Amino acid sequence: MMQHNRRERITTIVADDDLIFCKQVQRILQQVVDRLFVCHTGQEVFETVTHHTVDIVLLDLQLPDMDGLKILDALKRTTPDIEVIIITGHSSIDSAVDAIRTGACHYLRKPVKRHDLLLAVQAIQEKVLLKRENDWLRQQLECSEGDCGILGQSPPMETLIATIKTIAPLDCNVLIQGETGTGKQLVAKAVHQLSHRNEQPFIAFNCGAFAEELVANELFGHEKGAYTGATTNKIGLLEAGNNGTVFLDEIGEMDLSMQVKLLHVLEEKRILRIGGTTPVDLNIRIIAATNRDLKEMVSQGTFREDLFFRLNVVVLELPALSDRKEDLPLLISHFLAKYNRKFNKAVQKISQNAMEILAHYDYPGNIRELENIIQRAVALGAGDTVEVEHLPLDIQHCSFETADSQILKSLAEVEKEHISRVLRFTRGDRKMAAAILGLPRTTLWRRIKQHKLDDEDN
Repeated sequence: MMQHNRRERITTIVADDDLIFCKQVQRILQQVVDRLFVCHTGQEVFETVTHHTVDIVLLDLQLPDMDGLKILDALKRTTPDIEVIIITGHSSIDSAVDAIRTGACHYLRKPVKRHDLLLAVQAIQEKVLLKRENDWLRQQLECSEGDCGILGQSPPMETLIATIKTIAPLDCNVLIQGETGTGKQLVAKAVHQLSHRNEQPFIAFNCGAFAEELVANELFGHEKGAYTGATTNKIGLLEAGNNGTVFLDEIGEMDLSMQVKLLHVLEEKRILRIGGTTPVDLNIRIIAATNRDLKEMVSQGTFREDLFFRLNVVVLELPALSDRKEDLPLLISHFLAKYNRKFNKAVQKISQNAMEILAHYDYPGNIRELENIIQRAVALGAGDTVEVEHLPLDIQHCSFETADSQILKSLAEVEKEHISRVLRFTRGDRKMAAAILGLPRTTLWRRIKQHKLDDEDN
């Protein structure tokens, strides 16, 4: 096992319509696989991947409802980190080779030999664990150099980051409040990474993404035979996060009956799986998040007051992007670099007109919307500059000054005001300001002297 124990459970799917073969695989892998799902159709594969984080798929190329190559292609496009082992008969070797070319990591020929199956699965398990270890080390490096990926130098963000550093080691429950798109899960991960639980699992669950009856199953798990279709034991997310952190996003969407069950977990620090009789002790930290006013919900009777007080030990208020415009250059630079890498582009700057629009836009979708805007711009751009036409149509024609106000000013006045505005926007960073203005730095320096902007720049 690796030194830092990145072994949150590895989840495997065997997808084959041959029931005897599936039972054979289950027997062979039962000692080496943490959690194994059996699927007999492509639809079952996609349903399982939708509801669980899956690491390995053993995939037959001929399932009754769809072609295995199409399943492989869809899996690699939507969840590229999934490792796929192709299972094939003698007549399908050519297809297996094609599958390797399109993303499968290995193939096994039927009848599958025990030794070959174990060797292939265990090799991929080590690959998955190594990737987790590398991801963890990268996160640790980011935490040591900065603030676990939280970008911001504006006063609201400096206050938030300082609070995170203070409360992260204290192991108390945390409630994160903020508008949609402000980065609540990123903040929750930062709290986890800066805590003593950082080598243990971080489990995220969106309370608004499941029907009421499924929420309990996902959080608590079930025993074999608990209900029709429960053919195996299933460990719930709360149990999977034992000794670590469980992040409950959109907690305000949780049904009242489920709130009672969650409150019981927080008070007793133990759970019962659905259909189970033996309690499971828990040692978890709960971080909840919402974009709703929980106090108002308590007064309306739609959120339990006792649960609210349990969660509301420390509150982290995330500012809207419109309240931290000083961070725009830093965020834009980060997203440009991110999507340059993803799309193999070399977009280096944003035109003056495009930046003017971005600087004045209100961002109702907050950081998530800004990221989407920059992603789109990098994808559409052909050169090294983001232009106005690369921005979404609904913000391209935003106007921030009237024509009359410009007509009444001299060109020198307009230039001085614009340079001054850009310098304030970049917080005096002349290199960034020159890039935004499209000027050489020496020219910008001369214009600053000419317009006597030195004091404002400093």
